[in-house]
Amino acid sequence: MKINIASVFVDDQAKALRFYTEVLGFRKKTDVPMGGDVSWLTVVSAEQPDGTELLLEPSGHRAVGPFKEALVADGIPWTSFAVDDVHAEFRRLSQLGVRFVQEPAAMGPVTTAVLDDTCGNLIQIAQMH
Repeated sequence: MKINIASVFVDDQAKALRFYTEVLGFRKKTDVPMGGDVSWLTVVSAEQPDGTELLLEPSGHRAVGPFKEALVADGIPWTSFAVDDVHAEFRRLSQLGVRFVQEPAAMGPVTTAVLDDTCGNLIQIAQMH
């Protein structure tokens, strides 16, 4: 068994697609219209185009808003993405206007930073040592 798809709830799929592809560097993998302005919309790592897909899932369910707000209020990232160099990614993304709520910090065998994905989530980037 392996992970095929993971999801992140987003407030606006078009905005999320722009952020996750143009800023973070993922590639669009799947875009299947599901009616209205909602799609089954996934992105993948440019480094692993056949790897795990990230579903940019609409935040429409009534439980999602309070859940996301509570995570953000407590500074808890929704998920974590691996990077080769947290400090370099922090600089690159900061130059692109990404807002970080936690600058790079060493935490034992990992260095992490936490960013705002502009779609209602905090996302951690992590580098293993």
